[in-house]
Amino acid sequence: MSVELVLISVIFAVIAGFLWHEKFSRRATLAAKFRGPSPYPLIGNGHLFLGSSPPEILQTIGKLVKEYGKVVRIFLGVDFLLFITDPKVVEAVLSSNTLISKSKEYTFLRNWLGDGLLLSTGKKWHSRRKIITPTFHFKILEQFVEVFDRQGNIFVQQLKALKPNQPVDIYPLVTLYALDVICESAMGTTANAQLNSDSEYVQAVKDITHVLHLRMFDFLLRPEPFFKMSKSATQEKKAIKVLHDFTDRVIVARRNELLQQNGKHDENRNSHVGDESLGIKKKMAFLDVLLQSTVDGKPLTNMDIREEVDTFMFEGHDTTTSGISFLLYNIALYPEVQKKVVDELQDVFGNDTRVPTISDLNNLQYMDLVIKETMRLFPSVPIIGREAQTEAKLNDLTIPAGSGIAIGTYFMGRDPDLFPDPETFNPERFSVERSAETLNPYSYVPFSAGPRNCIGQKFAILEMKSTAAKILRNFELSVDESYKTPVLMAELILRPENGVVLKFNPRQ
Repeated sequence: MSVELVLISVIFAVIAGFLWHEKFSRRATLAAKFRGPSPYPLIGNGHLFLGSSPPEILQTIGKLVKEYGKVVRIFLGVDFLLFITDPKVVEAVLSSNTLISKSKEYTFLRNWLGDGLLLSTGKKWHSRRKIITPTFHFKILEQFVEVFDRQGNIFVQQLKALKPNQPVDIYPLVTLYALDVICESAMGTTANAQLNSDSEYVQAVKDITHVLHLRMFDFLLRPEPFFKMSKSATQEKKAIKVLHDFTDRVIVARRNELLQQNGKHDENRNSHVGDESLGIKKKMAFLDVLLQSTVDGKPLTNMDIREEVDTFMFEGHDTTTSGISFLLYNIALYPEVQKKVVDELQDVFGNDTRVPTISDLNNLQYMDLVIKETMRLFPSVPIIGREAQTEAKLNDLTIPAGSGIAIGTYFMGRDPDLFPDPETFNPERFSVERSAETLNPYSYVPFSAGPRNCIGQKFAILEMKSTAAKILRNFELSVDESYKTPVLMAELILRPENGVVLKFNPRQ
């Protein structure tokens, strides 16, 4: 090697070392201004979570919040994270137009969801958000209510097949119901998950979510090189192929149908998959919007569309499963709440068995309070993750570039400074009068807020109302005596490790 090359190598090494030192010394200076447990070299505070089960991880975070306050500094290896439960700081984060990048944990979803609305940023995110927003127009949501009702009837029939007051873990049943709902709503096709829980597609959804949840907390699977060498990577690849193949077939079938309706011929006509074999319905609002949309004058490709459809499949069944399960649990646990809900259902519906309208569901005002109180205690997304791409100023806090930001919605909902007597289930705390007097708007953000708020919030609330109404008009609910309380674990979604075991007594 020549002397010149040696000198150049040394110069580059010195520059790299200087930049590395500048980056980490700046971060260390800023990090020192925040309270938190003392980190160890390389592992940071990772020892606090090492070997912990998901429920134990949630408990550990709670202890850190209690000990260090509403803004806690945590090092996960060499990664720097701020855990925030202060509504004023939460407002600064969620209302920001620059802090819209998701945290690193979300990248585990990229193999399945690509660069869809959940994971994209910048211009792509803005254009996709603009395209998808009309999907939740009132008239289109009305079509989704019909889907809720139809799939709800199947759900009720599944429950009627049980013996009266037979204990059952409803979480897996709700998962299948929610999967059928979102599959028909997003793609206009049926997965028949409730009637065929062993189908290849349903099993693929189970497998992919299992792998994703495993990667959240297994530090050996988090780095991509280690993950690719694991059995979980093989399982993920197999599941994703099934999921992508199914979505691709539906997209091609619907695109061909639209072309034929316009008097055109699709060049891939020979590969056309029959609508009937896919169970495609005529109402496919979400998929139709994507197929007929353009960005900069160009239509979305099948890959673009698949990203968004798969994103809805993930977000639309996992989160609502959590929300519906905990809603039914609270209604079953508190007989006086259940009586008020049932009385309201009688006032709104009487003995009418027609399909509810959005107006009917909006009239369930007390149930709305019960849902809000449920999501205060059991938010479907217990921690909202962001990443500061550049150094950021939040009120009087300076966040280092590359920092993770975690908003603890679960812990905020149980904070006595924000919600007096937080462990008491009290739907009336969300009445208009009380909320206006005492509630900081950013104390309660189960659907996030600001530019990246949940685009499907109305969809989710309507589905929860429709499902609860359907079940309560057919059954009296109670919690099984041997079931004490949900053992919570905070992954991307809040889940009960021990399920939700209820009993259903048919109403006369």
